[in-house]
Amino acid sequence: MKPTLMLVAGDPTQYTGGYIYDARISRAASRAGHAIEVVGLAGRFPEADDPAASALTAALAARLDGELVIVDGLVFGALPEIIARESDRLRLVALIHHPLADESGIDGALADRLFANERRALANAAHVIVTSEFTARRLASAYGVARADLDIVAPGLDKPAGIALRKRGGTPRLLCVASLIPRKGHAVLVAALAQVADLAWRCDFIGDTERDPACVADIRDAIDRHQLAGRIHLNGSRPPQALSAAYDDATLFILPSYYEGYGMVVTEALAHGLPVITTTGGALADTLPDDAGLAVPPGDSEALADGLRRLLSDPDAYAGLAAGALRAAATLPDWDDAGARFAAILDRVALA
Repeated sequence: MKPTLMLVAGDPTQYTGGYIYDARISRAASRAGHAIEVVGLAGRFPEADDPAASALTAALAARLDGELVIVDGLVFGALPEIIARESDRLRLVALIHHPLADESGIDGALADRLFANERRALANAAHVIVTSEFTARRLASAYGVARADLDIVAPGLDKPAGIALRKRGGTPRLLCVASLIPRKGHAVLVAALAQVADLAWRCDFIGDTERDPACVADIRDAIDRHQLAGRIHLNGSRPPQALSAAYDDATLFILPSYYEGYGMVVTEALAHGLPVITTTGGALADTLPDDAGLAVPPGDSEALADGLRRLLSDPDAYAGLAAGALRAAATLPDWDDAGARFAAILDRVALA
């Protein structure tokens, strides 16, 4: 039996949350007995251009009537006409990380267009899989997706064989892992770090610096304006092994996003025994346990600075949250657990 096709936008090997999820869940589901082949589509998504439409049309046209096809949300919601046409003969499963219209930094007209396109596309899905309860609620309330047609498969976790011993003394190392795009809130973090410049720290930004050059330029300008160029380092994307080493070397993890559909990097930080400071944006309020970190309102640099000052200045507060991170990590599913659930859902939809 040939593998089920999973269609994603562009290069499927990108080191960002949605692409990492797609790659890991497909491999785990394959190990669980439901083989999946991930294929990247040419063209621009989600503001789809002609090459994108041609790529999706060709990929779906090559499948036989009745076949199951998984389509990542960046693709699924971008071309509702093609989805509607092919849904008559294929079982199309939408894999939604977060609604397209909820992306930060886009104008109202584009958000309205993305919302309408995705809502129309979702009406033609044979089934919908999301990565968090938050996104499930969002699709049910705003996009008209029936809860009976939704399943949640949260990301799994690679649990380290051991937790790195945090070095006492020395300069605290702060870590932020996120693509440098407006939704991730790096500018807010720079403003917060400027408010705690009197404390010792260095901060590493690890994440794609090529998706939004204008955003990266603004972040660099903010770093220079606050005279933090020697303390905040933009490192670009890192492969998994190097990223794991960065978690091991860190003292504190920060994710200042305005919105997340889950926040995989938060659970990765917990697995490494790192206290987390994040926001209440989107699913983040559910992802971070109360005893493993601090959550502040998105976009609030003063609240973020207060959290940083507390954990950089109060060893007892830091130690308590580090212990909470380890407790939380022990309860999280691994990728094999997630893959088995994903495979079972696909098997059920294929037989429906």
